[in-house]
Amino acid sequence: MGDAVQQTRRETAAETGTAGVAAPPWHRAAVLAALMLAAFSFNTAENLPIGLLELLSDRLRVPVPTVGLLVTGYGLTVAVASLPLAHATRAVPRRHVLTGLLAALVVSSTVAALAASYGVLLVARLLTALAQALFWAVTGPVAVGLFAPAVRGRVVGAISVAGSLALVFGVPAGTWLGWRHGWPAPVAVLAALGCVSLLTVAALLPTSRPDREPAAYGTSPDARRFGTVLLAGTLSATGAFAGYTYLAAFLGEVSGYPPGAVSVLFLAFGAACLAGVSITGLLLDRIPQAALTTAVGTQAVGMLGLYAVGSDPVAAVAFLALMGGALGPVFMATQHAMLHCAPGRTDLALAANSGLYNAGIAGGAALGGLVLSSADVRAAFLVGGLLTTGACAVLLGSRLLPTAPRSAGQPRRRADGGLPLRSAEESGGAAARGAADRYAAGGVPPAAIGRAGGCAEGPAADRVLS
Repeated sequence: MGDAVQQTRRETAAETGTAGVAAPPWHRAAVLAALMLAAFSFNTAENLPIGLLELLSDRLRVPVPTVGLLVTGYGLTVAVASLPLAHATRAVPRRHVLTGLLAALVVSSTVAALAASYGVLLVARLLTALAQALFWAVTGPVAVGLFAPAVRGRVVGAISVAGSLALVFGVPAGTWLGWRHGWPAPVAVLAALGCVSLLTVAALLPTSRPDREPAAYGTSPDARRFGTVLLAGTLSATGAFAGYTYLAAFLGEVSGYPPGAVSVLFLAFGAACLAGVSITGLLLDRIPQAALTTAVGTQAVGMLGLYAVGSDPVAAVAFLALMGGALGPVFMATQHAMLHCAPGRTDLALAANSGLYNAGIAGGAALGGLVLSSADVRAAFLVGGLLTTGACAVLLGSRLLPTAPRSAGQPRRRADGGLPLRSAEESGGAAARGAADRYAAGGVPPAAIGRAGGCAEGPAADRVLS
């Protein structure tokens, strides 16, 4: 009966929608802020070498293409390692996982800042990449689990805004700092930011079993929807980066902008991405499926518009803004979808989504290079736009198909987004079985039955979080 009592207590904590809501508001806000800071730090670390390629090449005495491996190797590591790492750590409490990942960020950034050779810097970068590969898999469930299900979209949006700020502010600021004070300076700043996140998460994030956390499972598990979102996200990423990788060449050769103006347009692209993420975050909870389809469709229009009329400088800016405004929301909306349609654990679903999206980034860059070698830079945007159009067709086509019925063996999910109802098989208690069935049918909450049967009184939500 011990398991039945624990199940009853977990359901008591979930009656408000999520056990994390029982934590003090400032605890939840502080942990969310720490996760946002970590997202900003990881994304800045990933892209920082782009602005320091020549400086790193000169100081480390290696060719620029070799320095470029610091970025491509990083992305490939994230793509390959996300799902295996998520599976290997699926039973480890998220507090322990996140503190370990943030500690890895601090250590790897410190080693990178002190690196005197290219080899040491590369190893440090790969360690950061391994940490980031798992970070995006576990951060979503942890962050949304701290708040009520009704605001999950806004929580995902907050994390995504922080990640987008890395491109709008983090990389430009790091580039300026690196050229002014040496490339180790911005890397050391990232280590310091990682320390702040590490200490906050270690002190305030509750410790609980991963499979018992409020957002551990999808609220509306749907294997077909899961596969559709994965395919659409991968196609969108491949299409976007088939063009974006060569955006500077497009703006210079096709649109006729001078190098100085191209730099300003990249900032405008980042600002559009930030605006798109901010707006989409407000809409995800209301229209989740439409938000993803709209973002993918907008990206397709932007890329095809650049191909068609990008030779006109004014039109190029307009379609560039559309592409930038959609690029960030696409990934954010796919991550949000994983929290709902995941057929099993959400951390594994998020890891699969992140891994495939990063694979799409690498594949898109390679595809764009192949197109560029056989045609021109405009053709890269045509190919990218067509791939993104295909992603939009996948999403729209899936909505025309009849909804797949829930399989008999699939665990039921609470309507409020709480924990899956499993007590009948897992606890072995007849009382827990009846309570779960009556609650699933809209009857008396199992917590009341537990108290009537003599279960210990007390703040069950606080015990789950402790």
